[in-house]
Amino acid sequence: MLSAEFTGEQIREMVFEYCRLPYGQHGPWMAAHPSVSRGMMTRWRTAVFDGDVDRGLVPRQTEPMNSQPKGRQGMVERRAIETARHAEELARRDAQIRELKETNELLGKAIGLLHTLNVPEPDDTPTRTDPTDS
Repeated sequence: MLSAEFTGEQIREMVFEYCRLPYGQHGPWMAAHPSVSRGMMTRWRTAVFDGDVDRGLVPRQTEPMNSQPKGRQGMVERRAIETARHAEELARRDAQIRELKETNELLGKAIGLLHTLNVPEPDDTPTRTDPTDS
């Protein structure tokens, strides 16, 4: 287990957030997250990039698999692109939901208007004339 305090998804998000920071911003990020030590972040990065963070596995080998800066940076960039795509999709769906709600509201108003225009017949029933009386 990598952390009793954080889930695998939370660890993954913190690692990608940390790795996307520009040069010189890692120290302030660590200060803003006092429950995360530098050693923990190192283990987490290794687990995210080379191991299995969901099962809490950090590889024991001395030669890193994806630990090369280019490999990690590529993963971080792909994750950033994926996050941006998800944000775009959410924005598109939110706009679609707003449009559907507005349409629903207009349909409700139209139905209400049709009900008011459908004036009920008078309570008095008209007298019928018997055709045989003519």
